Amino acid sequence: MIYVLLAHITATLLMVGVIWFVQIVHYPLFSRVGSEGFSLYSEAHSRLTTYVVGPPMLVEAATALLLIFRRPEGIPLAAAITGFGLVAIIWLSTALLQVPRHTALGSGFDHAAWSALVLSNWVRTVAWSARGVLVLWMASRVIG
Repeated sequence: MIYVLLAHITATLLMVGVIWFVQIVHYPLFSRVGSEGFSLYSEAHSRLTTYVVGPPMLVEAATALLLIFRRPEGIPLAAAITGFGLVAIIWLSTALLQVPRHTALGSGFDHAAWSALVLSNWVRTVAWSARGVLVLWMASRVIG
């Protein structure tokens, strides 16, 4: 199960870095793309981002679930459940908050949709940051 934990830590920490980049740099710069060509930019962004975040998000979710049932010694069940709960918050936020705003932006730049995207993305940023702290704590428990 140590390999499951290592895959979990890797996927989570990768996504912590990605989400902070997206929150601080990428999403704020959407407002500077300009209205001409924004629809094409938005479509390419959504498609290409999926290639980058899809695999680690799937690995993170799968390993978070596995860790509930098979944990390395030293990781309490409550920690695994908390981690999975945070993954659920991230996925729900993505589906219910970010995807609809990206869909709206796919028709062209809309200031309200962009503002809502940047603001609502703090849900994922905070949840992934908490997961980052949690997985590092889990690692410290296993390492000793």
